[in-house]
Amino acid sequence: MIISHDVSGTGPAVVLLHSSVCDRRMWDPQWQALLDAGHRVIRCDFRGFGDTPLADAPYGVAADVLALLDHLDIETTALIGASYGGRIALTVAALRPTAVTALALLGAAKSGHEPSDTLLAFDAQEEELLTAGDIEGAVELNVRTWLGPEADEATRELVRRMQRHNFEVQLTAQVGPRKEEVDLTRITAPTLALSGAHDLPDFRQIAASLPTLLPNARHRELPWAGHLPNLERPAEVTALLTDFLRESLAGR
Repeated sequence: MIISHDVSGTGPAVVLLHSSVCDRRMWDPQWQALLDAGHRVIRCDFRGFGDTPLADAPYGVAADVLALLDHLDIETTALIGASYGGRIALTVAALRPTAVTALALLGAAKSGHEPSDTLLAFDAQEEELLTAGDIEGAVELNVRTWLGPEADEATRELVRRMQRHNFEVQLTAQVGPRKEEVDLTRITAPTLALSGAHDLPDFRQIAASLPTLLPNARHRELPWAGHLPNLERPAEVTALLTDFLRESLAGR
């Protein structure tokens, strides 16, 4: 199965990988700007998110992304990933390093990270709400946790809709993704790791550690941001992303 996706434009490809709180709609603020910057832009929904149905057998999320690239005849691409999508972007770049020209990561997760007490407490609270059947409570917990103070009410409502749909679909899941173990030191792409000062410590720590792990990575912390900065200050983050992609192309 090819996961649901949008594709438009011509020029160097860029693939947008969403957070597990969201779906591909989280990239609405960046879509047109990336097209205007001269990119072929692709965004997708992972299985159980947005328009992509659940799987009936174990699967690899990064493998799904690679299958989509092959389906679209994309030999090289930049990847922009948020949170869980950042983890998948790192995995794709390690599995097929010659295919990835640049990595932009927003509050990225990372395989093998040991969760902090703060993140464990969030997970426990979310699980308690879902076990009690309180989907709305779990939705509000996620909105409070993952959006920083700059997010307006329209943005909060969008995240509510996306997260509510994700819960409603995924609570019926019989199988989940398989682990995709990779060696991140295989990544060669220039990497921009963004973190938010209002985010949980885990994601700030991961972003700050990437320049010590990857050969061509830099970290920037946004003092105003939470976990989803592209939704919190869209214009500012879009400019950071388009500037980084332009710089990466110029350096090839």
